[in-house]
Amino acid sequence: MRDIIKMIVVLALLGALSGGGLAFVKTSTEEKIEYQQLKFVKGPAIQEIMEGCSNDPIVDRFTIKDGEVERSFYVGVFDGKANGVCYEGEGKGFGGAIGLMVGVNLETDELLGMGVTTHSETPGLGARAKEDPSFRAQFKGMSLTEPFKVMTDGGQVDAVSGATITSRGVCAGLTQSAEFYGRLKAQIIEEAAAFAN
Repeated sequence: MRDIIKMIVVLALLGALSGGGLAFVKTSTEEKIEYQQLKFVKGPAIQEIMEGCSNDPIVDRFTIKDGEVERSFYVGVFDGKANGVCYEGEGKGFGGAIGLMVGVNLETDELLGMGVTTHSETPGLGARAKEDPSFRAQFKGMSLTEPFKVMTDGGQVDAVSGATITSRGVCAGLTQSAEFYGRLKAQIIEEAAAFAN
């Protein structure tokens, strides 16, 4: 009986030490991982969308609580006014989730641009949604008040050839992101105003 108690105490101690070690590693690397994602995954899309802004949108950012989700917004200052924001969206493509970075003009509710940040789409087909500048460019200037659809579904978006499901996923992600943008717009404008020159 004593051996069993001794074994239980040793296992509990090992479990506590290993759990504590994992928690320490997670908290000590969390900030570095977030920085790496921001710099190498989200950053290039943000910089492309906010091209011509007078500030660094990766540095000038804020968060807003949207129910259970905390959303990050990256502010672009154009002509002294903080009238552009980028934020994350997500759609479902052929291979899984498609991460999007969506840029919006706060004055006109039009897209400044869109970029695919992460995906699991087929190389050479769906992956072109991220790589093809002409696919991304067609979204610039589109209004967030209209749902995004590919042409075969009666919309205005020319799908990536051979990757209609991926293109539909991007459109669905943009439509969904427009919904929460509309819901949070007053808060977004208020927070972004602090970054104006």
